[in-house]
Amino acid sequence: MSAIEILGNGPLSGEIEVQGSKNAVLPMMAAAVLGNGITVIENVPKIQDVCCMMGILNSLGCVCSLKENRLTVDSSGASGTCIRKEDMEKMRSSVILLAPLLARQGEACIYYPGGCMIGKRPIDLHLFALGRFGAEIMEDRETGRVKAKVSGRSACLRGAFVEFPYPSVGATENAIFAAVAADGESFLSGCAREPEITALCHMLNRMGARILGVGTSHLRISGGLPLHGCTVRADGDRIVAGTYLMAAAASMGEIQINGIRSEELKGVIELLKEAGAFIYTEKDRIFLRSPRPLGQMRTVTGPYPAFPTDLQSPLMTLLCVSKGGEIRETVFESRFKTAGELNKMGASIRLEGDRAFVRGGRRLFGCRVKACDLRGGAALVTAGLTASGITVVEDAEYIKRGYENICRDLSQLGGRLRYMERDITAPGRKEQPSKEDREAK
Repeated sequence: MSAIEILGNGPLSGEIEVQGSKNAVLPMMAAAVLGNGITVIENVPKIQDVCCMMGILNSLGCVCSLKENRLTVDSSGASGTCIRKEDMEKMRSSVILLAPLLARQGEACIYYPGGCMIGKRPIDLHLFALGRFGAEIMEDRETGRVKAKVSGRSACLRGAFVEFPYPSVGATENAIFAAVAADGESFLSGCAREPEITALCHMLNRMGARILGVGTSHLRISGGLPLHGCTVRADGDRIVAGTYLMAAAASMGEIQINGIRSEELKGVIELLKEAGAFIYTEKDRIFLRSPRPLGQMRTVTGPYPAFPTDLQSPLMTLLCVSKGGEIRETVFESRFKTAGELNKMGASIRLEGDRAFVRGGRRLFGCRVKACDLRGGAALVTAGLTASGITVVEDAEYIKRGYENICRDLSQLGGRLRYMERDITAPGRKEQPSKEDREAK
């Protein structure tokens, strides 16, 4: 188990380059399975989820190598069809390998995915979409095993019309993979429009696919074209950038974030501006200055371009030290778990169904809290930066799933924090500096 120790201090200030996008890189890695040869992805963050996906691809016969944020995937030897249950339980994103494996091998076997416990997160829409392409789906609810198979004379996926009742990101990605490989033309309607899906479509087109309507909720895809490897660069991570913007606003600081497509955070930027922050944007950078507590904010999370659910927890921390407000969560029903931990630090958050009512103007104080999920952990780190005294965020492994090194990044901006490793086999033993801190020295 690891923890992050934070000493509350003054405003964050400075300039930082944001890491590559986790939510873009993982589907790009899955796309590599569809091509023959070598795929190179640049600007890849060194995070646990990427390492986990590399391990899964290697177990399927691919050869992955990550050096200096440059990931190489050689899929020429891919032959596996089943992802181990223990791998599926580590990371929900592994479900997006279902369609690539099915398309390449004619069958695929996975288990219900794990990851952060932020809601039910069913895979029904994934299976619904693959069924439309002619896949035979077999589920074992008792073991959590899901098998997909292509049968019939042609033994390949068939072009289809798929209309999603809800714009699920993962289901859209699996449907795109299936359509690219299917025999014939496909039409996808009601697709998710997240920037990461746009990036995936551009990558697949570079691999030889033909996808029209990129960036919209309606895609027209000509399937069955031979795909090859390519070189692609992941954009900056908009969720990491949004986290740091809110951390700076909460600390009444001044920062510039580089390497991020500012239009991808338009909803977040507008909310912060309305609350009183000064924000200046260019195509690939964002500058924020917030010298005083922000005003009240109200927002509703939803699919892109609405306010992202991944930034709901960091926003909740910001509301605590600003003038408060209200958040309605419409994506994941269990994403309010961080509220209880913030209340331990002196916040006043009341939950009613899918709404969180935050009383602002609170003075937070340091204490020992626990990360409940990836983004909630980052929100608690932000709270620790604004609190008086020392805050210790336990279960920091969650945070490492999506942030390459949150301590390094926020330290560059003037924050005082560090990773700590605890030897739980030796009671009373003092916490030791983590590997990240030792390497930094």
